[in-house]
Amino acid sequence: MTEKDMKALVERMYAAAMAGDVDAVDEIFAPGFYSHPMRTTGVEAVKNAWREILARYPELRVEADQIVAEGDTVAVRASVYPRPGADGEPAALMEMMRVEDGRIAELWAASNVSLR
Repeated sequence: MTEKDMKALVERMYAAAMAGDVDAVDEIFAPGFYSHPMRTTGVEAVKNAWREILARYPELRVEADQIVAEGDTVAVRASVYPRPGADGEPAALMEMMRVEDGRIAELWAASNVSLR
């Protein structure tokens, strides 16, 4: 998978998440996907998290400000609008993903806001 393809995969993930398109999860994430922040394995955990977050914060918008891909890894610096529980500045979100066979297989994240 090229760096361009990996960036497109991440952009697709953000678009699907913001649209609540849980059907896209099966195409975007590997079956054995592992989320380090949520400490969960599998696509059903992703679907449940997306549903829960969007139900709780229907106006939530995450925008990738910068995407860097190298090898099997994609790093993203993103902004979260509106910042849940606060007005003004968006929350900062940093995510790193490992891609395997064209799908996101593993994710790490750090943010200055908790959505759970």
